[in-house]
This record gives sequence, structure tokens and C-alpha cells, in this order.
Amino acid sequence: MLDALPAIPRDRDGPVFAEPWHAEAFALAVELEARGAFTWSEWADVLGAEIAALGPQACGEEAYYLAWLSALEKMTDAKGLIPEAERARREAAWDRAARATPHGRPIALGTRD
Repeated sequence: MLDALPAIPRDRDGPVFAEPWHAEAFALAVELEARGAFTWSEWADVLGAEIAALGPQACGEEAYYLAWLSALEKMTDAKGLIPEAERARREAAWDRAARATPHGRPIALGTRD
């Protein structure tokens, strides 16, 4: 399955990631496909469009995983996996947490979020 996905950084043991959120975005896509939320063909179409939309000036692992994140958002919206009110609530919680977190520190949601 992983061989079908282009440009995933890997070593001899499998995929490697520069940032924890890259691995989390990757794992989320793999899990959603495994649960039948979408097919790899659907995923490849959406991810390919997101990568193409970045344009040739965007390169590197950060741009690649930003495309993954955007593709995940589009897929969850298209499939209705997260109700709009829930998504808005979570986005607001992350926004509050990001604004409250000192620069350079990991963002953490509070228990009330």
C-alpha cells in the first residue's frame, strides 16, 4: 500500500517524518482509508490536486504535508465525516490554544476544549 503513495520520505525501515504533525497527517489518512471513509483512488485524486495547486515554487516536505492536510480537510468535508458545527468548534479551540501558547512551544488543547 505505501509503495503506491509518491514522495513519502522513507528509510530502510519505512516512512520517516521531519515533524510529528507530518506523521499524524499521514496516519490519519491511512486510518480513514482503512475504515472505508474513502478509497486510495479518491485520496490520490484529491492529494494530487492539492499538490498541483501549490505550484512549482512550493517544494519540500513541509509543502508536501501541507497538501496532505488540505486534502484531509477536503476529504472530510466532501464525505461529511465531521459535522460543520463540530469542525468550527474544534478550529476555534485550536485558534484559542495557539494564541495562548508562547512562540516555540507545542500547542496543547485544554481539557475544556
